Amino acid sequence: MNASPVVAILTYRDDTRVFRGNRDNFLELLNTAAEEGVTAYIVTQDDLDLSAKKIKGYTYNAAKKKWVKGDHPFPHVVYNRIPYRKFEQLPEVQTLIQQCLSHPEIRFFNPSFFSKWSLFEWLRDSRLTRNNIPETVKLSNVTEFSRLVRTHRIVYLKPIKGKAGKGIMKIQRLEGNKAKNGIYQLTYQDGNGTVSNEYDSLTRLYESVKQHMNGKEYIAQQGISLARTGGRPFDLRVLVQKNAKGEWRISGIGARVAGVSSITTHVPRGGSIDDPEKLLRTVFGPTSGKSILRDAKSTAILLATQIEKGSGYNLGEMSMDLGVDKTGKLWFFEANSKPMKFDEPHIRQMSLRRLVRYWKYLVNQPPERRTGVHSVRKRLLGMKGSRKRRIR
Repeated sequence: MNASPVVAILTYRDDTRVFRGNRDNFLELLNTAAEEGVTAYIVTQDDLDLSAKKIKGYTYNAAKKKWVKGDHPFPHVVYNRIPYRKFEQLPEVQTLIQQCLSHPEIRFFNPSFFSKWSLFEWLRDSRLTRNNIPETVKLSNVTEFSRLVRTHRIVYLKPIKGKAGKGIMKIQRLEGNKAKNGIYQLTYQDGNGTVSNEYDSLTRLYESVKQHMNGKEYIAQQGISLARTGGRPFDLRVLVQKNAKGEWRISGIGARVAGVSSITTHVPRGGSIDDPEKLLRTVFGPTSGKSILRDAKSTAILLATQIEKGSGYNLGEMSMDLGVDKTGKLWFFEANSKPMKFDEPHIRQMSLRRLVRYWKYLVNQPPERRTGVHSVRKRLLGMKGSRKRRIR
């Protein structure tokens, strides 16, 4: 073993850039790793040669203010930060991921993006988590679609492979004076802002939905009446990571408030950042607000544990969106296996430190036993066969 643990941060190179991904994030990771006594570098998919003794990778030269390519030691840990699904799903990248998973000397975690549908399947499997998920179905036919819309006043439609709120649609069943031009309202966001249309039948509504789906796979989900501040709904964004002992811990919780007329709380879609403790205290009172925040932390740990169990893989971090309804009940909406940077400085610092210390923990663990490339292929997250037993 080298004098220090060696970590390769895996990303993607294409014809547009030397390597893709958030470079500020990479630089902060490399700096934190150095402070923790870890050798880390950035590596692209075509430079990670698992048969080589040295790996071509990038580090940052502060004096020259540029990224420099050089030879680096073979890694003990490979950290998957390929930034987009379209890159990760390329055959050559899938082959590399499988090779990392089956390599006897490499510790590899969070092997792929989550599928929204798989997340809800996994969470339904446990009595400890199934009560925290809204009714969710795979959107495949007008019959199931119609049943959900008739059952719930509000229904959300989400792309199974979506990110940052892109492609989400909201359906609301109108009542009384609101139903002037139709019984059902479809709301979505495009490049010009929020658009709403009304329909007088479920058939016409479904035809419009299918056009907006544009051939992509979607889930349909019961809408939850979220707690509000200033008339706008908010939810909680939770960062869950494993610590230096390999145990799930909460690295931070932020609050995201929906933008005016926005159908999601995502900041890129017009949402804003707020303090969760303050919001919950204001809406529910000091005692209940504190209790809900405490429950959010314990619930997120349970959810992360069950997601890891369902996935069949070793996971080390995830962010998740938790809704709080008007009664204070917590609801799971989404989880991301490749969390984006949290804007709150204290959460950001904790996330960097905890991640690097988890790398160090992995180095001291025995390599996972594997059952062959065929099994690895079947167990890719979000695919059939992903429920196999995970061997730590």
